Amino acid sequence: MQGTARHPRHKLATLVVYLIDAMGKVLGVIPARLESTRLPRKALRPICGQPMIVWVYKRARQARCLDGLLVATDGEEIASVCRQFAVPVMMTSPAHRSGTDRVFEVMTREPAELYVNIQGDEPMITPEHVELLLRPFHDEPEAQVSTLKVAMGLDAARNPNDVKVVTDLRGRAVYFSRALIPYDRDGSGRVQYYKHLGFYAYTRAALNKFHNLPPSPLEQLEKLEQLRFLENGIPITVVETSQDTIGVDTEEDLKKVEEYFRQQGSERRETNPR
Repeated sequence: MQGTARHPRHKLATLVVYLIDAMGKVLGVIPARLESTRLPRKALRPICGQPMIVWVYKRARQARCLDGLLVATDGEEIASVCRQFAVPVMMTSPAHRSGTDRVFEVMTREPAELYVNIQGDEPMITPEHVELLLRPFHDEPEAQVSTLKVAMGLDAARNPNDVKVVTDLRGRAVYFSRALIPYDRDGSGRVQYYKHLGFYAYTRAALNKFHNLPPSPLEQLEKLEQLRFLENGIPITVVETSQDTIGVDTEEDLKKVEEYFRQQGSERRETNPR
């Protein structure tokens, strides 16, 4: 009798749990603040009856490779909502200029070997996203920072709100941009564009370097904090995922995410009828 083949998703989960045992403590951090230029108070905006920050936490905590998970905020209102829903929360300084700086403060207070930055406006995060983020730290002993990309079409790539990434042959980021990269000069139509997903994993050393470096010129130009790593020679390993997400920056994004969750709920009810 032949053995039953395991699904690749299960293999990945098993592999990552084994790797984390070898790598030490992994702490997930969800930086969140109320101020937002395009969608004010978005962390607390309701999605299917629950605040977005609660959705992010509940979905991210399904990742078995995280030893801990908490929300890091400078807003008492966010902290109060987190406590209401039994979400671990840490108050952090209002002076931070980026989510990565907020994760750095958590690092100074909560020791771990690796830190996973899960943006508070990414309610569609899945356990596989987290597992893929951690894989490079086993495959490449020198890995310092990792992030994710997903394939996208030309029309979507023209949107400056969707950040694009190009990588070298080893899978390391060459550049991130809101512009259309790479540029298909000859109009071949054979270019594969990749959207950057805003999840990161870092070593303690990489986080410390980031915090102690001033904002870099390209970072300030593109308004993309990850460029501070690249401009200072700190490599970022980029792993491809097949699971896209909708980062919530606008009312339209919020409606799309809510419809996605409603559809997911309908599918589960149809699959498991009473």
